Amino acid sequence: MARGKLRIYLGAAPGVGKTYAMLSEAHRRIERGTDCVVAFVEHHDRPRTEVMLHGLEQVPRKELEYRGTAFTEMDVDATLERAPAVALVDELAHTNVPGSRNAKRWQDVEELLAAGIDVVSTVNIQHLESLGDVVESITGVRQKETVPDEVVRRADQIELVDMSPQALRRRMAHGNIYKPDRIDASLSNYFRPGNLTALRELALLWVADRVDEYLQQYRGEHNIRSTWQARERIVVGLTGGPEGRTLIRRASRMAAKGSGSEILAVYIARSDGLTGASPKELAVQRTLVEDLGGTFHHVIGDDIPAALLDFARGVNATQIVLGSSRRKTWQYVFGPGVGATVARDSGPDLDVHIVTHGEVAKGRGLPVARGARLGRSRVIWGWLVGVAGPTLLTLLLTHVDADLGLANDMLLFLTLTIAAALVGGLFPALASAAVGSLLLNYYFTPPLHLWTISNNKNIVAIAVFVGVAVSVASVVDLAARRTHQAARLRAEAEILSFLAGSVLRGETSLEALLERVRETFAMESVALLERAGDTDPWTCAGSVGDGRPLERPEDADVDMPVGDHMALALSGRVLPAADRRVLAAFAAQAAVVLDRQRLQSEAHQARTLAEGNRIRTALLAAVSHDLRTPLAGIKAAVSSLRSDDVEWSDEDEAELLAGIEEGADRLEHLVGNLLDMSRLQTGTVTPLIREIDLDEVVPMALGGVPDGSAELDIPETLPMVAVDKGLLERAVANIVENAVKYAPEGAPVKVSASALGERVEIRVVDRGPGVPDSAKDRIFAPFQRYGDAPRGAGVGLGLAVARGFVEAMGGTLAAEDTPGGGLTMVLTLRAAAGRPPVRPELSSQATS
Repeated sequence: MARGKLRIYLGAAPGVGKTYAMLSEAHRRIERGTDCVVAFVEHHDRPRTEVMLHGLEQVPRKELEYRGTAFTEMDVDATLERAPAVALVDELAHTNVPGSRNAKRWQDVEELLAAGIDVVSTVNIQHLESLGDVVESITGVRQKETVPDEVVRRADQIELVDMSPQALRRRMAHGNIYKPDRIDASLSNYFRPGNLTALRELALLWVADRVDEYLQQYRGEHNIRSTWQARERIVVGLTGGPEGRTLIRRASRMAAKGSGSEILAVYIARSDGLTGASPKELAVQRTLVEDLGGTFHHVIGDDIPAALLDFARGVNATQIVLGSSRRKTWQYVFGPGVGATVARDSGPDLDVHIVTHGEVAKGRGLPVARGARLGRSRVIWGWLVGVAGPTLLTLLLTHVDADLGLANDMLLFLTLTIAAALVGGLFPALASAAVGSLLLNYYFTPPLHLWTISNNKNIVAIAVFVGVAVSVASVVDLAARRTHQAARLRAEAEILSFLAGSVLRGETSLEALLERVRETFAMESVALLERAGDTDPWTCAGSVGDGRPLERPEDADVDMPVGDHMALALSGRVLPAADRRVLAAFAAQAAVVLDRQRLQSEAHQARTLAEGNRIRTALLAAVSHDLRTPLAGIKAAVSSLRSDDVEWSDEDEAELLAGIEEGADRLEHLVGNLLDMSRLQTGTVTPLIREIDLDEVVPMALGGVPDGSAELDIPETLPMVAVDKGLLERAVANIVENAVKYAPEGAPVKVSASALGERVEIRVVDRGPGVPDSAKDRIFAPFQRYGDAPRGAGVGLGLAVARGFVEAMGGTLAAEDTPGGGLTMVLTLRAAAGRPPVRPELSSQATS
């Protein structure tokens, strides 16, 4: 079943007339005979809008009770059961009452579209997800109901409903939007001229971007070559903190200002284990990026600024968006920060944007999943505190004329030992305890400057000092390791939960999953290997990365078996044992993804076979009826002529012979179409491209239609076209014959041609009944007869063969509505490079 088409009326502000325009469109479609119903429309007690509902069929709403109050929502099941051609669904960004079929109304609309129902809907510009922050800054109102931009961008048609701020305020003042008790407050708050002007500008810019997308699509479909332009690529640096969502939305608005801009969000994790941020928050930010049309990347790197710049230059980025640092003022003593370093080293080819947010200078806090696995700098500082600290303390105490006593001296040395344990871990603390005990014995325990102790109490004191120091260091180190283990287990659980959910929902391909493995574990390459039996050679089911190709699991640095005949092989470095548990989960999921992809491939093959069976069944029906009809006529005429008991006149014999000739021509045409379709389906059509003039081909294609049924208008000034003469003649003949078949008497089909840039168009225009938009693609399918075409009028292959031949020559064939009624076939061909189009002098003929 073909997917339905979505048309959206996009409003610049509330009250501009989106719903009114939608209902007007519904009345126009009903007048044209379209089955159109109102699935959900909210008129907000506006009299003019309410009047427009008269004469429209409305699907009863579904009543739901929530917290003791009754609400009504769109009844999706009732709409699907009614199965109209077009359904009107107001307020696309609406949040449904808890207990509804879906959480958001746009999800309800997706179900209707999947069922083949066309949908006409409405939404305001302030409800788009990417514009939430900027709308709040303009109006002071945060929109709680939003719709992902991609949902609106996927619409087949978007129509802007606009109104000047002054006219909208007059509508408000006249009571056409809100009740009188709300008019003054609305005019002085949300509906201020500045707010409405800003919202109008947002809507115009967003729709202009969508128009550029349509234009690019049209140029691509018609092979229009244009000058290459630099494409804006915006890299968003994420830390896994809550400010990431603000940065992503800001980058989306920057990208929306330029056509073809691309957003790439990147999170850089260190290479000493799993990700250091919350996988749950990263999953939310990944979803937000994808909803806004961008991509998410997970990169390994110990030097964050260098890794970010390498990634940006590697993807040919033009801008980098970073958030203002969350570090407190005193924390800048450890360095300038990522933002300042990136801005300093970016060079002239990269623009760096530092975006403020609500978490600025609130402190970065401890990483969620890094735990106590200490880096090199902390270990060095721990050894400095543990070894150099006692030495400096000894110099200070020996050069200051203050007798603090042995107990106080020990407490000072114990403080340094605890500091060494907190900063550098167990071993720096043990070194600090050893160095401190030796210095206490030599400088502060009588006899001084000797390694002996005369007082037994001092021996006990130093022993207690060493014992306490070692105990405290052990406890601190044990607590740090337990903290790291707990954080790591939590990170593993969140990663595996997110991974399992994405795979089960079918959101991850095998290559994407292997790429996630490579990025997570900082590997050069990852491959999934399999074999049929224990003695069979290994084959690669999928691989990513730039490392050497792996032929056996034994050749990899890390291999993870998946069953008896499958293994996940990684090259780049040896993983610690703690990471293999997560790797095993990735391996199991990779096997699941591979099985699912193969099942999908088998399902596609089954659908292809089913389509082939359908075509064979249609072919048998055509042979059994449509081919038999002309044969029966020929047989009857020949039998009559050979009859001895009837003496035919010359006129009767001529009529019978004409019938035989007509039947033979018709049979030849049917068999020719069948053979042509067979050639197209088997891929044996090889066009011989040559440069020819259209006036050499098109007139010959009209030989199969009655005289006076077609008018030809082929200017001599047209450029030559690069086509296969025989295929083009057959395609044009099929198109013209089809048009003549449905054209009314006295209204000849018009065949004209014109040059547009580097292409030439042939337009076949008829004044027949026309074809609705929903059937324009279906008429090019094999064995299709439109409407109530009688049996024996052909097997429904003419347009299918014509499109196949045109596409084989590098052209396109599409159907359009004829202004005033009818159907226009537009055949687009490449202009030959040999002869440019002649530009005649402007005259009445040239301008008519």
